[in-house]
Amino acid sequence: MNTRCGFVAIVGAPNAGKSTLLNRLVGAKVSIVSPKVQTTRSRVLGIVLEDEAQVIFVDTPGIFQPKRRLERAMVAAAWSGAGDADMVCVLIDAAKGIDDNSRDIIERLRQSERKATLALNKVDLVRRDTLLGLADTLNQSGVFQDIFMISAETGDGVPDLLAHFRAKVPEGPWLFPEDQISDMPSRLLAAEITREKVFLELHDELPYSIAVETERWEERGDGSARVDQVIYVQRESQKPIVLGKGGRKIKAIGAAARKELEHLLDQRLHLFLYVKVRENWLDDRERYRDMGLEFDV
Repeated sequence: MNTRCGFVAIVGAPNAGKSTLLNRLVGAKVSIVSPKVQTTRSRVLGIVLEDEAQVIFVDTPGIFQPKRRLERAMVAAAWSGAGDADMVCVLIDAAKGIDDNSRDIIERLRQSERKATLALNKVDLVRRDTLLGLADTLNQSGVFQDIFMISAETGDGVPDLLAHFRAKVPEGPWLFPEDQISDMPSRLLAAEITREKVFLELHDELPYSIAVETERWEERGDGSARVDQVIYVQRESQKPIVLGKGGRKIKAIGAAARKELEHLLDQRLHLFLYVKVRENWLDDRERYRDMGLEFDV
C-alpha cells in the first residue's frame, strides 16, 4: 500500500473554532475548548488515519495582535506551526466575518506567497447570500486555492474538508502508530482538561492567564491512578475565586475534570486539586518551555 502522510496547520483568529474543528476531525477530544479567547496556548497535534493516508492536524493558538509576553509566544507558536506544515487551513468564523485578525492572517500569507485552504465555520448561523458574498470577498485575496463551508460544532461539511486534505498530503511513511490520535502525554492532557474546566466553571471571574500542572501521577495496583494537580494563580486574592464558598468551585472543577479524563483515558482516577500563587509565572522561562513556547519572542 502506498502510504501518504502530512501536516495541516489550522490557523485563525481567537474563538474561530479551531479546537472544536480539530476534535471533530479526530473524532475524539484532543484539544480543550472554552468560550474564553486564547484558550489554546501551544500547538496540539490531532492525528487522523483514513485508508492509506495519515493526516496530522496542528491546532495552533489564535492569531491576534499580542501585547504581553505570553501572547507574543502564543502567536509565534501559531505562525511556527503554519510555517512547518505541508498545508495551511485558515478557519474564519462566518458569523463574525472578516475582522482585523483575519485580515492580518490573510495579508501575511499573501506576502509570504503561501497558498491555503479556507474553511468558513459556523455557516449554519449565516444566511446563504451573506455567506456567498463573504466567500467571494475572501476568494479575491488570491490566497485561497479551495474554499469549504463547514460547521465544526455539528460536523456539517467536515468530512469533505478531511477528504480534501487526505488526498493532498504527500506520499510517505506514517509518522505515528495507527492507533495514536495525539502526541500529548497523559499528564499534559490531564492538566489541559482541568484548565478547560476552570474556564468553564469560573467564566469571567478569573483572568485567562492561569496555569495547571500535573505534579504527580501514581498508578495503583487496582488499575486506577492518583493524580495530583496544582492550579496556579497570579495573586492571593484569586485563590478564593477558584476555591469558591466552602470549596464548591474547586469541587465542581475537579468532578468535571475527573469525569472527562476517566472517559478519555478509560481509567478510574483519584484527582486531587490544589491552588497556589505563583506571581511571576508569566515571566518564568521554565513555564514557557513546559508549554512548548518560545520565551524570547
